[in-house]
Amino acid sequence: MSSDFRPGSPNWIGLGSPDLAESGLFYGSVFGWTLDRPGPNGYAFFRSGGRTVAGTGPLTEVEALPAWTVYFAAADAAGAAAAVGRSGGTVRVPPTEVPGQGRFAQLTDPVGGRFAVWQGGGTAGLEAVGGPGELCWAELRTSDVPRTLRFYRGLFDWRTGESDVPGAEYTVLRPADGGEEFGGVAGVHPRVDAGWLVHFAVADALLTTDEVRRLGGSVVVPPERVPGVGRTAVLADPFGAQFALLEPEPRR
Repeated sequence: MSSDFRPGSPNWIGLGSPDLAESGLFYGSVFGWTLDRPGPNGYAFFRSGGRTVAGTGPLTEVEALPAWTVYFAAADAAGAAAAVGRSGGTVRVPPTEVPGQGRFAQLTDPVGGRFAVWQGGGTAGLEAVGGPGELCWAELRTSDVPRTLRFYRGLFDWRTGESDVPGAEYTVLRPADGGEEFGGVAGVHPRVDAGWLVHFAVADALLTTDEVRRLGGSVVVPPERVPGVGRTAVLADPFGAQFALLEPEPRR
C-alpha cells in the first residue's frame, strides 16, 4: 500500500469508540501509537513516530457499534455520495466539510458494507501506511461478491484480478490507474464481521496476538499462514471493533 493516494485507494481509517482514552491505551500498547488530545468535535489522531496513522472519534450514529471505517480517496465527495445513492447504496452522513482539511461522507454499499470517502484538501490522507503498526491492506467480506464488485467498480472504476493463492476465492483490488494492490474482496467468514476489515502490518503476528489477548481484546481468527502472503490473524479490541494483522512473508 502506498501513501500516493490515487483516486479510489484507501487514504484514511477511523475508529468509532465509546471510550477514546481506553482505546488509546489499548492501541498504544499493541502498536506503539500515541493518541492526541481530542479536538472540539471529539475527534483525535493516532500517531506513530509523529506521523498520523489513524483517526478516532466517539460513536455518533444511532445504534452505531465500535468499528473501524475505511475511507477511499475521492475527487468529489458530493459526487461520490450521489453516485452511491443512485446505485442502491445509502448515504449515512452526507458530504461534510472539515474546515481547511477536506470533505467526507459516510456511506453503505448495497449489500451492507460501511465505508467512507475523503476528498483531501489541507489533509490528503494518512501520513504513514504500509510499515509496522500501519495500515497495509483493506479487505471486504460480503455475502454477494459479484454485486458488490459491480457497485465498487462503478463508483471507483477499480481494476480487479484473481488471487494467485492456491484454492483461494479472492479478488484483488487496484486503483483505476493500475497502481499498487491495496485490498481484496471475499465471501463471508463465519466468525468475521461482514464489511471492510483493516489490516495492520506487524513483525510478529503471534506475539501481537498474545498482547491483544493480554490487554482484554479477543482472538476472532487465530494466526495462520497464507502461502505467498504471510501470517494473518483477525482480532477484536476490548470494545469489539475487529481488525486484522498481517505479518508479511519475508522477501526472497
